[in-house]
Amino acid sequence: MIEEGGRRGKTMAEKRQIFMEMRTQNFDTIRLSTYRTACKLRFVQKKCKLHLVDVWNMIEAFRDNGLNTLDHNTELSVSRLETIVSSIYFQLNKRLPTTHQINVQQSISLLLNFLLAAHESEGQGRLTVFSVKMMLAIMCSGKIVDKLRYIFSQISDSNGAMTVSRFDHFLRECLKLPSAVFEGPSFGYTEHSAQSCFPQQKKVMLNMFLDTIMDDSPPQCLVWLPLMHRIANVENVVHPVSCSYCRSESMVGFRYRCQQCFSYQLCQNCFWRGHASGNHSNQHQMKEHSSWKSPAKKFGRAISKSLGCVPTAGSPQTSPGRGSSRPIPMPVRSTGTTPTHTGYPPIHMPQDSLAGVGGDVQEAFAQGARRNLRNDLLVAADSITNTMSSLVKELHTESTRYIYFLARAPDSSDQSEETVCLHGLLARILVRLILVRLTLCLRETKPHR
Repeated sequence: MIEEGGRRGKTMAEKRQIFMEMRTQNFDTIRLSTYRTACKLRFVQKKCKLHLVDVWNMIEAFRDNGLNTLDHNTELSVSRLETIVSSIYFQLNKRLPTTHQINVQQSISLLLNFLLAAHESEGQGRLTVFSVKMMLAIMCSGKIVDKLRYIFSQISDSNGAMTVSRFDHFLRECLKLPSAVFEGPSFGYTEHSAQSCFPQQKKVMLNMFLDTIMDDSPPQCLVWLPLMHRIANVENVVHPVSCSYCRSESMVGFRYRCQQCFSYQLCQNCFWRGHASGNHSNQHQMKEHSSWKSPAKKFGRAISKSLGCVPTAGSPQTSPGRGSSRPIPMPVRSTGTTPTHTGYPPIHMPQDSLAGVGGDVQEAFAQGARRNLRNDLLVAADSITNTMSSLVKELHTESTRYIYFLARAPDSSDQSEETVCLHGLLARILVRLILVRLTLCLRETKPHR
């Protein structure tokens, strides 16, 4: 009894330690409960070093400790749980290089106490095999689809269909994690949680289970689960733009762009905490970005889509009035001498017929034999011209809005110069493409000798 009391006191002290460190992160100031819960669980995951343990390594640890042979309702003692957790971290250190070894004893203590705290948060007295499996499978690293596949294997019958009672048991154990980080009022378990996830579905198979949980609008009680994985995926994503509120030179993580205010963007810390400035309001619709694409990449992507109409060597010929039945990939730029595999020598076209289009297209046409160059180039020129016209129109609209809002953004002179330069470049390219198009049309109308 004295030993058990001492263990319990040590557990409570270390439990308070991890939550005191969590409090210093100011997660409670995040106004959205979904993001607040996901951030807290991500913090616990990294603090316990579970972000270094893949889901497949976790499954292997379950098998090494014989959990796969036990019934889901088998009760586990604290000493048995400590043995399982210890094996996870000792195997992790074997996989890590010597320069990146973790403190095994500290990690064991933190994870063990967190699991016990999550188990006691619902006031239940039995720690079962199923409970340990589900909580560790969720808190480890790995792709969410792999985790969900494993979870489905634990809640499905021999015919591959989900058992409602087991899914209800899964929700009961899974939702202990938000309760452990004091988010139980938002994501606590209720008797209607299982019914709300799959309403009016008599038979739920694996694909339906994955589509429901990984949907853009997952069940409300599990909405934090895919978000926790998305937060982990964007932790190292850098957006080289400044935040409109805190004025940081770059953003890390998510980037939020207002759909009503011109060029108004917020970093994730400002958006999550409801910060706003100027005419922007928290009621405005915001778009979440998890990656950064520079204007140059967007421009190159548009050109690539346009040049996708150019056929590859050996493909059927296309004419300007008849589109291809399937998309044709962009030709790859090669270096050195272009080999021929058709038995015909390379075809050299007049220099002016490919002027202004680029070396990629010229090499693509040089690789083929017996090609109708005029028809193919007409299709390419039409597609590029249409794309460039739409880009110029879009930039013209943006520039009009930019001039309107210029007085409200006096520090955006650099953007004005970049916009003017980009407009001039696109205009020159468009004029050159139109000239190429006219040249080809004139050649088309000349009588053949």
